[in-house]
Amino acid sequence: MIKEKDQAYIWHPFTPLVADEAALVIKKAQGLYLYTEDDRAIIDAISSWWVNLHGHSHPAIAEAIYQQAKNLEHVIFAGFTHEPAVTLAEKLLKILPSNQTKVFFSDDGSTACEVAIKMALQYWHNKGRNNKKKIIALEGSYHGDTFGAMSVGERNGFSAPFADKLFEVEFLPFPDCHEVNCCVGIQKHCSGVKFAIEKMEEMAKSGEVAAFIYEPLVQGVAGMRMYSAKILDKLLQIAQENNIICIADEVMTGFGRTGKLFASHYCEFQPDIICLSKGLTGGTMALGLTTCNEKIVQAFLSAESNKTFYHGHSFTANPLACAAALASLDLLLQRSCIDAISQIEQLHLKFEKQISTYKNIKEVRVLGTILAIELRNNEQTGYFNSIAKKAYRFFIERNILLRPLGNVIYIFPPYIIKEAELQKVYEVILEFLETEPT
Repeated sequence: MIKEKDQAYIWHPFTPLVADEAALVIKKAQGLYLYTEDDRAIIDAISSWWVNLHGHSHPAIAEAIYQQAKNLEHVIFAGFTHEPAVTLAEKLLKILPSNQTKVFFSDDGSTACEVAIKMALQYWHNKGRNNKKKIIALEGSYHGDTFGAMSVGERNGFSAPFADKLFEVEFLPFPDCHEVNCCVGIQKHCSGVKFAIEKMEEMAKSGEVAAFIYEPLVQGVAGMRMYSAKILDKLLQIAQENNIICIADEVMTGFGRTGKLFASHYCEFQPDIICLSKGLTGGTMALGLTTCNEKIVQAFLSAESNKTFYHGHSFTANPLACAAALASLDLLLQRSCIDAISQIEQLHLKFEKQISTYKNIKEVRVLGTILAIELRNNEQTGYFNSIAKKAYRFFIERNILLRPLGNVIYIFPPYIIKEAELQKVYEVILEFLETEPT
């Protein structure tokens, strides 16, 4: 009955209205598993779109939400404040790069990036530098589906219907040397790196660039593409030497996903603005936030109304979401969780070696808890590669939730996954690799 009503009334994201299959009905979720109405137990190996850190229905997070709901469920955040938001801001600023000093709350990853873009552009407006309006991003980037976020993302099938409404952005070639400890990367064997650095230098010298926005070390939607921290440091150095605001979109990479608490911690040069969401609440409630350094704050530190940042959302700093985020942070910072992140990475690296000889694999990439397997076929690598549907069905029939990004199969698990459960995921991937021709 639910399936029939769902098909009648619900419009699902990233899904044709004439879908190949009806959506699976999930009646409950516990730990690593999603339970369907017919009692299948499905391993959630992608953290339900990269949000779930500690497993579903975690009792500590559920209890925090319950206790908060009995006291204060929500209040307007203009002219009012509350303890969960203040405490969350304080705790986050202690673990983020040390230059971050202020927190602006919003709703999700896309709006966190939207806030960052507007904040950077208004910074120059407030400074009277109206010539600095250009934005630089990386080819293949994805920052969300609102209009500003779409504008600074890859121009593809996602944004094609709105192409003429998106503002102009300069895209750097993707610096596709993904060894974290690689050289600066100007060597010719690192295709794209030399051109990315040269274009950044050329654009920066124009004096017209307002901001550089980037996903640090890993581009998620582009297929978990990875690049070196030293290369990113070079791009950040060029930007900062030329007074360009640097925006790190850590929506996907934050909260331990890359092995460090934030991907920016791999770099020497730190961003001016950071965008956070997804794992922020442990995957339980929608919450986004944008942090910035004192340089940004100073341009808005005025009683003049024309220098005020006029941006907000109805559920800004929702107390329930803040309570969930505080509980999730407490879990994240425990030694057991930090050790689990390290163990997942070690198991991924071991599996990478195990599959290194498969002819139908183009490349395997590992960073922290993220493992990506790029497959070969006669189609172009990308989100719309036909392998995705075939692989998704193969995995879900075997009770594993893996949602390939085109021809890139990736694992992005909650940190509670045990070795035996991860081995089960590996085994199903191996089974698919055996059936998929080169």
